Amino acid sequence: MDLFNKSGVLVASVLVMVGTAIGWQAQESPIPAPTKIEAMATRIGDAGHVAAERRLQEWADLGSPVAQRELALRYLSDPDKRDEAMDLFQRAANGGDARAAGLVGLVRAGPGHLQR
Repeated sequence: MDLFNKSGVLVASVLVMVGTAIGWQAQESPIPAPTKIEAMATRIGDAGHVAAERRLQEWADLGSPVAQRELALRYLSDPDKRDEAMDLFQRAANGGDARAAGLVGLVRAGPGHLQR
């Protein structure tokens, strides 16, 4: 009987550790590293891959300054989305993205000042 109790405690301990590990994985950020976001943005290109752009939008909505900046850069080429691009640049700059902060000024200065 003593062996059964020790085995039961061991099994329970293992189950608790597995549950804790699963819980930590669930808490990982849904926003990837900035380099991954920038790599995804380069896949959009001129052709405009809908799935990649949708993913950038999700990350931007979750508060990623890098995703906001990259999405804003994509939107600049569409005159109908210029206001949205400026809003995204501003949100990214407010979120601490230094490149977005610089781009806000360039975009406001006019088309002759922005070169990518």
